[in-house]
Amino acid sequence: MNKNIIITGGLGFIGSNLIEILIKKKYFVINIDKVNYASNYYNTRKFNKLSNYKFYKIDINNKKKIKTIFDKYKPSAIFNLAAETHVDRSIDNPDQFIKSNILGVYNLLEIFRKFQKKNKKSKFIHISTDEVFGDVLKGRSKETDAYKPSSPYAASKASSDHLVYSYIRTYNLKGIITNCSNNYGPNQHPEKLIPKLIYNIIHNHPLPLYAKGRNSREWIFVKDHCEALIKIYEKGKVGEFYNIGSNLNFKNKDIARMLIDIAKKKIKLGNKVKIIFVKDRPGHDFRYALNSNKIIKKLKWRSKTSLKNGLKNTFDWYLNNKNYYTSLKKRDIRKRLGSIK
Repeated sequence: MNKNIIITGGLGFIGSNLIEILIKKKYFVINIDKVNYASNYYNTRKFNKLSNYKFYKIDINNKKKIKTIFDKYKPSAIFNLAAETHVDRSIDNPDQFIKSNILGVYNLLEIFRKFQKKNKKSKFIHISTDEVFGDVLKGRSKETDAYKPSSPYAASKASSDHLVYSYIRTYNLKGIITNCSNNYGPNQHPEKLIPKLIYNIIHNHPLPLYAKGRNSREWIFVKDHCEALIKIYEKGKVGEFYNIGSNLNFKNKDIARMLIDIAKKKIKLGNKVKIIFVKDRPGHDFRYALNSNKIIKKLKWRSKTSLKNGLKNTFDWYLNNKNYYTSLKKRDIRKRLGSIK
């Protein structure tokens, strides 16, 4: 089998981190990205001159162009990371989430279903989220638990998960579905909590938190997630679901306080850097938590990065990569989203 890998959404956060690891492992990576507001060429700038990296600006809804890429490179796998991902944006404009996260996945599945007839060992790795399980007030979600999505984003991802699994059952598609907890780390767009807090700390802005900051999330360093995805591709069982989590749950206000403490040791804090509480967004889930025993036991994978070290590394990255922000619009960084109009 060749070592050609297609990554969709590779200019984004998780995709660009996955590309970096795959390139180090000597895979040939074909990055497909339509280039939207969350895509950033800065994330992949160091790969452009490498012989085992190729970028194509293509929307996954363009079936003809995507098929051409499959025919040309005959990949041993596709990691589908192309998605609209921000819950607040899904509240403001669900339309884009339906187009990318459901219709786009359908197009990929149709292309892969036909491609697989002559490339029987190729795998379709579909990356999803813990948000499909909805509120988990007690315990941790297992792969067999029912989906209860609360937001248009979570519903669109749940729909795509079901669609992928239907192709696995109906067409014998060699697919694997993964559900991961909240990622953080380098290259993440500052619409998300941790990079937004870091941006605001560096630029002397208040730190806005929903609902008194008591919402709990399970945080995983993005590099750990990417290593899990590669392990699943190399050793995972076709047709299975795998949860990928760290077992590290923290309230959002605790994350903000930890980042302030980290910042105090690295920069002089401005007088506006303080936690403020803002009106909650509609349908906001209180807690997500995954049971990752399956991947730990079956594939011998476990997250390695402590939250303390991960946050320090992430803060350092944003502090040392201020050019990352130059291609982003301040409106996209600081605008309040997720309010029903």
